[in-house]
Amino acid sequence: MQLPTYPDVIAAALRLEGFAHQTPVFTSRTLNADTGAEVFIKCENLQRTGSFKFRGAFNALSRFDEQQRKAGVVAFSSGNHAQGIALAASLLGMPATIVMPADAPASKVTATRGYGASVVLYDRFTEDREQIGRTLAVEHGMTLIPPYDHPHILAGQGTAAKELLEFTGPLDALFVGLGGGGMLSGTALSTRALSPDCQLFGVEPEAGNDGQRSLRSGSIVHIDTPATIADGAQTQHLGNYTFPIIRDRVNDILTVSDAELVASMKFFMQRMKMVVEPTGCLGLAALRGMGDQFRGKRVGVIVTGGNVDFQNFATLIQEAS
Repeated sequence: MQLPTYPDVIAAALRLEGFAHQTPVFTSRTLNADTGAEVFIKCENLQRTGSFKFRGAFNALSRFDEQQRKAGVVAFSSGNHAQGIALAASLLGMPATIVMPADAPASKVTATRGYGASVVLYDRFTEDREQIGRTLAVEHGMTLIPPYDHPHILAGQGTAAKELLEFTGPLDALFVGLGGGGMLSGTALSTRALSPDCQLFGVEPEAGNDGQRSLRSGSIVHIDTPATIADGAQTQHLGNYTFPIIRDRVNDILTVSDAELVASMKFFMQRMKMVVEPTGCLGLAALRGMGDQFRGKRVGVIVTGGNVDFQNFATLIQEAS
């Protein structure tokens, strides 16, 4: 197994030119005042399909040969990877089948179908999505592209941090949400190349701290599906590709509560006029929870996605009021 490197991120960026958005970097005077830091928000909630996942999906699918494109792709996802794969497949003219949990946000299922993919639903608490995906791949000759544990996926995800750091220059710290580790490991490749002294933090929901436990123990820890509103981080373990990069290049993995995620959703809405899904708030929630530890520093936060049902969004915000 050969781990990807920063040149793979550069190559992915070239493939994504003209297909992925170069998302904006926003700042907030209120956030700067609250933290004492100069904070740069990389808005992947404004990426195509509403999340960073399109980057890795398109990079992976664009490398298919003619036979693979004809047979199509199968993937499993709670929603954002699903939409990224579905749109990338549509742009590249290939069929796509997505295995999604039955309790995934309705907006994500609808959007995935809207991009032209077939959706197979499963129970995330009793069924194994990876096994379902492997079975479909074998039965139909499709290529399985997992949501994070794939070298082309994580190289594509690393292009978001590449854009951020090319815009801001070196940072003192960078906060990135963590599920299976595709974004964090890709970000690590870009960060160590462009801002080697930056403190890089992955952030998980408290209920699903398998990454934190893995980093502490030095080996991949498997957990049951965590109960958290951060549906994009309801993963059970890091990957064979993502873990060694995270272990060697990430400073620490932090956790935040669901309540802190909702508070950050509210902040984004009220102060920055953005809709951000709970998983997308992981990085900001951790930064806000650290008080003024980064006073006088230059800090980055990657907002990973904005796909959330409006009713669920409204209910969470109202409960936090």
